[in-house]
Amino acid sequence: MTKYVYDFSEGGKDQKDLLGGKGANLAEMTNLGLPVPPGFTISTDACRAYLERGDEPEELAAEVGEHLAALEKAMGRRLGQPDGPLLVSVRSGAKFSMPGMMETVLNVGLNDESVAGLAAMTGGDERFAFDSYRRLLQMFGSTVLGIEPSVFAEQLDRLKEERGTTSDLDLDVDDLRALVATYKRLIEEHTGSPFPQDPREQMDLAVRAVFDSWNTERAVLYRRQERIPGDLGTAVNICSMVFGNGGMDSGTGVAFTRDPASGAQGVYGDYLQNAQGEDVVAGIRNTVPLADLAGIDQASYDELLGIMETLEQHYQDLCDIEFTIERGKLWMLQTRVGKRTAEAAFRIACQLVDQGLIDMDEAVRRVTGAQLAQLMFPRFDGDAERTLIAQGMNASPGAAVGRAVFDSDTAVEWAGRGEQVILVRRETNPDDLRGMVAARGILTSRGGKTSHAAVVARGMGRTCVCGADSLTIDVRGRSMRTRDGVEITEGDPISIDGTTGEVFSGEVPVVDSLVVRHFEGDQDAAGDELVAAVARIMEHADRTRRLAVRANADTPDDALRARRFGAQGIGLCRTEHMFLGDRKALVENLILAESTDEQEKALAELLPMQRDDFLGILEAMDGLPVTVRLIDPPLHEFLPDYTDLSVQVALHDERGHRDTKEHTLLEAVKRLHEENPMLGLRGVRLGIVIPGLFAMQSRAILEAAALRIKAGGDPHPEIMIPLVASVQELELVRADIEQVAGEIEESTGVRPSFSVGTMIELPRAVMAAGEIAGAAEFFSFGTNDLTQMTWGFSRDDVEASFFGTYLEKGVFGVSPFESLDVEGVGELVRQAVERGRAARPDLHLGVCGEHGGDPASIHFFDEVGLDYVSCSPFRVPVARLEAGRSGTGLSDSA
Repeated sequence: MTKYVYDFSEGGKDQKDLLGGKGANLAEMTNLGLPVPPGFTISTDACRAYLERGDEPEELAAEVGEHLAALEKAMGRRLGQPDGPLLVSVRSGAKFSMPGMMETVLNVGLNDESVAGLAAMTGGDERFAFDSYRRLLQMFGSTVLGIEPSVFAEQLDRLKEERGTTSDLDLDVDDLRALVATYKRLIEEHTGSPFPQDPREQMDLAVRAVFDSWNTERAVLYRRQERIPGDLGTAVNICSMVFGNGGMDSGTGVAFTRDPASGAQGVYGDYLQNAQGEDVVAGIRNTVPLADLAGIDQASYDELLGIMETLEQHYQDLCDIEFTIERGKLWMLQTRVGKRTAEAAFRIACQLVDQGLIDMDEAVRRVTGAQLAQLMFPRFDGDAERTLIAQGMNASPGAAVGRAVFDSDTAVEWAGRGEQVILVRRETNPDDLRGMVAARGILTSRGGKTSHAAVVARGMGRTCVCGADSLTIDVRGRSMRTRDGVEITEGDPISIDGTTGEVFSGEVPVVDSLVVRHFEGDQDAAGDELVAAVARIMEHADRTRRLAVRANADTPDDALRARRFGAQGIGLCRTEHMFLGDRKALVENLILAESTDEQEKALAELLPMQRDDFLGILEAMDGLPVTVRLIDPPLHEFLPDYTDLSVQVALHDERGHRDTKEHTLLEAVKRLHEENPMLGLRGVRLGIVIPGLFAMQSRAILEAAALRIKAGGDPHPEIMIPLVASVQELELVRADIEQVAGEIEESTGVRPSFSVGTMIELPRAVMAAGEIAGAAEFFSFGTNDLTQMTWGFSRDDVEASFFGTYLEKGVFGVSPFESLDVEGVGELVRQAVERGRAARPDLHLGVCGEHGGDPASIHFFDEVGLDYVSCSPFRVPVARLEAGRSGTGLSDSA
């Protein structure tokens, strides 16, 4: 038979799955001999059973009764007995802290008879007794019976107003007795039944309310945000009441063993005299700093400091503590490892190492890549005034200030003369890349976190806010308007917060990140305490990780920055970005070529430009591998927009101008148009259908490598063929590359060392991984496309249409484009690894999709045996840290 109820003395801090965080820690403190009010915990097993069947397990009531009887015997009082009642609190407690998300009911057991007994127990203090009773009615009415809290709050406020006070402490016993009568009447009016007088019924209903609160809207939303599984359930803690509202020699407080904001050691927390716990949270009265308790109750203060030291030594971490003082007696109501800021996390981890409480492996586990990312992005000054004009999606973190511009040419022009600009678009496309590079930040009114703007911005470390749909952006009119009618015209300053998705008018002051300055090699930042802590943890993470970390970089500048940030090579250099801007006309010539000679001429013109691109990148990454992906997108992306061209052609026709270049381009656009370009003529298919295209790119790569060797360099190019589905495709392209390599050796006397591999981004490539490995020296998993192909949707089309609903309904816990779908896409990665390595044991394996910089995904890639992950330069330190955390044995990034 399943055991559902555990006395506080039966558990410990390692049983959070069963007892919840609160119950496990109450048990731990009990076993440490600390002053914990006696009680018991109803396990998460009981909650899950209740939620599954819609009712409590049959044996639960009897088991609760047994533990309640034992508690009554230990306390010498029965629950709610008229002449000396035992009262209890009923509090939720899930495995992971969910502050304020679920329910608590205090003073359970009070009724019309026992309220008098409570007064007698406290020397005839009727005011205290009726204050406790009105609190029970208020909490029970809203929490258990579902009455709006405002119904009770309005009555309390009205009574205080009548008495000419703002403090509930000024209400006397007659006021509170009248308030109790009012609350009872309200309960009956709203529910049709009187407040239950039976103490056990009160407790049972409160327990059910806690169970039910697991699936409230706010709890579900919180779990989704924090990626907490929805099937854990919550425990319920039944604890004998101690009273902080018994007079000025009583009170309640919260204490931290270190400052959760900065990590500094000291006395931190708040205390409120003559109050119960919810008073501190509600903010109905001002608290005093915890240090002031020394002047209020020196003995309790000294005891509390001793307990705080005991708990920190025992948990070996910052502890968050809730306590109550009842008429000079200190009671511990809760402890947990405290939440902290990113800054505090790094400082505290190093402090604890220096104190000998943890080792460096544990210090690396104590911080996260998400926290490091917070420290790297610039932030707005929190004290500065600001005017919010829109809210969008926090697509790429950071704070950016600049003048609004509405097209890429203007962004480049203004940035070139020293202006800071924010590129504002309805949505971006590859043509906007130059403007995005020039801008300090990007703002769009359409798109989501995986839109073009978001993905490219994250890759460049640019701040980006997407999907600010309350903005009406008029690109031609070079302005945008808010719903409130505020108009921003080109040149007006705006500020965008990529961490929160907020958009402000005017210039909000920005605070630079010392951590980024440190990674960039700024020696002035090295003396900062926080920077020193980050550097220390990063050094150990690098020593412990097995996974190498590369960068996705398309330019020499990006490559140099990635190297400064600790990248061990380039895992993805996208050549399509090299065909934009001024070179677009040459690509158009290639597409429009009507003969082999014209095609070869266009390729010959592109060759030296491509060679120079690769020369700079190979030089920046000298001695390290550089994986170059040959052109992947469909060719129509390099041609003008169909609608725009149609308009131009119509205008030419009206004027009698026939056979213009626009007419020719329109025919090409029509010819290359595809209903679903993602599944069309792209990747390796282009290299096979357009002879010479991949050969030209390979020649540019290998000629650049040969030039580097002659200059004394040490290039390591890796040529990656995209969208391969069969080994025959790879063999055809590889043969062309080998021929090019032979021609270069013959003409230069140098044969650069290189490898040829493929991008695994199609389900068929996974199934055929063993065969493909016969012609590939490496696999790089393109998890963006593999996710699209596996799920059967295009991220460019579906995110705005149904992702929100899927997240809300629980189909996704998180977007599969943000964090790898381990059960589906991850299983395909695992199979490809196994099949590929079975055929070629020395097969080199990496990942270059967006997931290469996602903390949770990195742990999975380490587990399945990849050799490296690749991500945007700005996320390289995050990936290094998470790979280190995985290397210490941490199973995930939580």
